[in-house]
Amino acid sequence: MKKPELSIIILNYNTRELLDGCLRSLEKVINEIYFEVVVIDNGSEDDSVEFVRKKYKWVKIFETGENLGFAIGNNFAKDIVNSEYVLFLNTDTVVPAGTLSGSLGYLKKHKLGALGCKLILPDGSLDKDARRSFITPWIGLVHLFLKLDRIFPRSKLFAKYWYGYIPDDKIHEVDALQGAFFLTTKNILDKVGWFEEDYFLDGEDIDLSWKIKNLGYKIVYYPEVSIVHIKGATKGKNRKSKKYISFNDKLKYRLSGVDSMEMFYRKRLWDRYSLILNYIVLIGIKALKFLRIIKLILFK
Repeated sequence: MKKPELSIIILNYNTRELLDGCLRSLEKVINEIYFEVVVIDNGSEDDSVEFVRKKYKWVKIFETGENLGFAIGNNFAKDIVNSEYVLFLNTDTVVPAGTLSGSLGYLKKHKLGALGCKLILPDGSLDKDARRSFITPWIGLVHLFLKLDRIFPRSKLFAKYWYGYIPDDKIHEVDALQGAFFLTTKNILDKVGWFEEDYFLDGEDIDLSWKIKNLGYKIVYYPEVSIVHIKGATKGKNRKSKKYISFNDKLKYRLSGVDSMEMFYRKRLWDRYSLILNYIVLIGIKALKFLRIIKLILFK
């Protein structure tokens, strides 16, 4: 039997309604290219597994039995998929016609390490996290604390994190992709060891991008095609989402990004800077964590 050209890996944790929308969109483009969909369920308690098995019999679904986090959950599929190309896709996405064939065609033609498409939020605006730079001390200062990229959104000096100085409809090389749509090859994933399993939630996509670039491959933002990204719905950040998220889970989700930031800095950037600057960065990260806790308490 001919194996699929593309394996689409979708990690699910209590997001049955979102998963339904995502799979429904993929079902509409099932003849676009030969692909398989592998859903990894991370211990959901909302009947996601039974729902998928009944409604989407063409989908392969596997259970981890517990919430292992984003990295381990996705890595669960490494011995399951058998395609040359792999797409990591979030449950809170909708994939229109042309996106799979267009993105895969460009990746193959240019022999890229990884590719991300344009991410459109439900209100029609751009999800800026579709293209990101690695957060160096300077980028962290102007993006996270001073927020100068909001004041000077097209400045090459201040708007490096979201590449604000490059039009969002231009194809260009980037440092890191958003994990909501992350296209690469299985060969490259096997070379870099897939996702680093030290991360639980957030930061895995940036770290994987780092490892791919470190091997000399190019990572490209490809806005010729797009998906809809209902951003934050899986983490309780999207107020329009019907999914209930407890305060403790919201706190865990909000702080996961800061914890991942510290982990990434220690893993990948620590040896590039002086010890004094490193400790200044760590103090800044701790301060950011404190501010996020206060914000969540005040605006929960």
